[in-house]
Amino acid sequence: MSLIEEYLEKVPVAHQEKSKEMYHLLKKLLPEAQERLTYGMPTFYLHENLVHFAPTKKHLGFYPSPSPIVAFKEKLVPFKTSKGAIQFSYDQPLPKELIESIVLFRKKEVLGDE
Repeated sequence: MSLIEEYLEKVPVAHQEKSKEMYHLLKKLLPEAQERLTYGMPTFYLHENLVHFAPTKKHLGFYPSPSPIVAFKEKLVPFKTSKGAIQFSYDQPLPKELIESIVLFRKKEVLGDE
């Protein structure tokens, strides 16, 4: 069991489904990334921290860094955002296509033309 899977087993049951859904999506999109716990949050790392996520009491936080939030500003209108974070409500489906676009943008940003 990975560090992130162990972390997710300790998440309140009400938040586990969305948290695990996010984990499996990120794992599929970033198979070459290392899984870590950074700042107490599940993190996918490839040369640097690519993305973090963390369940909170009221939402699932997704932390892709500030640049994707600026780049996807129009598509993020339905969600509460801050400089480096996006909040996904537990009572709404995860916007998987949007998350995928953000993750691939972030990966390209970090890796450049590798």
